[in-house]
Amino acid sequence: MNAIKETNFNLPGQTNFYKGKVRDVYTIKNEFLVMVVTDRISAFDVVLPEAIPYKGQVLNQIAALFLEATKDIVPNWVLQVPDPSVTIGKICEPFKVEMVIRGYLAGHAWREYAAGKRQVCGVNLPDGLKENDQLPQPIITPTTKAAFGHDEDISREEILKQGIVTQADYIKLEQYTQQLYQRGTDMAAQRGLILVDTKYEFGKADDVIYLIDEIHTPDSSRYFYKDSYQQLQANGEAQKQLSKEFVRQWLIENNFQGKEGQSIPEMNEDKVNSISERYIELYEKISGKPFVKEATTNVYKRVEDNVIKAIAQY
Repeated sequence: MNAIKETNFNLPGQTNFYKGKVRDVYTIKNEFLVMVVTDRISAFDVVLPEAIPYKGQVLNQIAALFLEATKDIVPNWVLQVPDPSVTIGKICEPFKVEMVIRGYLAGHAWREYAAGKRQVCGVNLPDGLKENDQLPQPIITPTTKAAFGHDEDISREEILKQGIVTQADYIKLEQYTQQLYQRGTDMAAQRGLILVDTKYEFGKADDVIYLIDEIHTPDSSRYFYKDSYQQLQANGEAQKQLSKEFVRQWLIENNFQGKEGQSIPEMNEDKVNSISERYIELYEKISGKPFVKEATTNVYKRVEDNVIKAIAQY
């Protein structure tokens, strides 16, 4: 399939280009950003060799849905969504932390807990918890935002001590994070899902804090199915979940966690298609809408034409 692995556009007014793990970001006239959400997939901070058809479309459209639904809580960077895989938005100076919030003990936090740690990012956890247990209350476990390599866990105290974020701004980031997570939790519940954990990124423009990047997508969040949660937990069984964790688990089972000397397992066509189907499943479950596969016969031309038409308005 004609997945979007990478773009190399030369757009009108283009003043900069940045290639992230998943996104290709074009700066236009030093005034706004064109973010192309490619079909690249990363895990353990490593970009995997095969692109996943429709993944970028899924991420971009879920993010657009939730950014629209949360703009009453905090303003966000979005100006328009001219293509299913593209968002155009305001340039913000990003805070150098990602605000991770967890309502359940899963993923990285569980791996740390299972290794014997009872404190994650300066937050104390009680003894006796099992994997995927609901926490007494949601906890914020921030990470530093690395330009390259692995993001690192960091505590609130260290963020303030190092002056990474001012105290006044950090208090606001915490408040926004809690409010956004509650809104995401409520919206997930309406769709029969539990928002287990997620992360938010924020930036500043003209001294105003904006929510940036994507939110509540399977790349930035983890979801469980609400109807089976209690029974599976009581039986000590794995939770049925919609997130990128299934990709991480497959990699772990094949001896890859992004560490030196490890090789990425082969991603054959069946594996690529199964990952694509899981992303589409999440889109349909979280949005309540059927997923419409955009034409991919000439996906690069479609994206470029839509972007050029959109930026002509500015």
